[in-house]
Amino acid sequence: MAPFPSPVTLGRTGLSVGPLAVSGGYGADAPTLRKAFERGVNYWYHGSLRKPGMTQAIREIVQAGQREKLVLVLQSYSRSAMLLEYTFAKGLKQLGTEYADVLLLGWHNGTPSARILDRATKLKERGLVRHLAISGHHRPSFVEFAKDPRLGILHIRYNAAHPGAEKDVFPAMPKENRPGIVAYTATSWGKLFDPGKMPRGEAVPRGRDAYRFVLSNPDFNVCMTGPKDAAQMDEALAALDDGPLSAEEMARMRKIGAQVHG
Repeated sequence: MAPFPSPVTLGRTGLSVGPLAVSGGYGADAPTLRKAFERGVNYWYHGSLRKPGMTQAIREIVQAGQREKLVLVLQSYSRSAMLLEYTFAKGLKQLGTEYADVLLLGWHNGTPSARILDRATKLKERGLVRHLAISGHHRPSFVEFAKDPRLGILHIRYNAAHPGAEKDVFPAMPKENRPGIVAYTATSWGKLFDPGKMPRGEAVPRGRDAYRFVLSNPDFNVCMTGPKDAAQMDEALAALDDGPLSAEEMARMRKIGAQVHG
């Protein structure tokens, strides 16, 4: 199969990003993350667990004058507008940058409160953030989120064991002016690699297969990865070269996912 395209456009934000994204919360060190950055992995999620590896790598990228190539995502789970702004500003100062490309409003299973959206919008108006994103676990809510022009990016749980977005979200999503769509938990928190959960006779899939499953779905622009070390990052990067799953590979991953979910 041909490799996945790089870069891609992240929906109506117009951001140019690699199809793989990376979270720094699982332990990958700065050299590993810098290597991924050089491969075009530029959508960086610096979430609640702001580990030193990603902190260091971001500071190095900023100091090297490459800040504009990085799409920096800072997340807040706060339901307090004041605390949201405080932790966001603290994150910018820690990283040595004047703005984040994305502020991710974390784990909202319905429309966030007016005070949260107002404060996030004001941060955008002040130039401290360029785009707003939202994540959650209630899939039907994303249909409504997609209609809100303030929300440019949706983070949706999706993997071979949890493919429900295929029927609960995308059939009702607008065809034009869609938000950017990012998948998280592509490995189902590692359950897709549990030998004890495999169907009889099936080998455990590789990490790249979980990421290829997501990226083979054209409704997703980006797939999040969470490497703990260089080996896991290399395995994720291999998905870019291997390209979309074949029909046979897709059927196998769906079979494994159904067993893991069941």
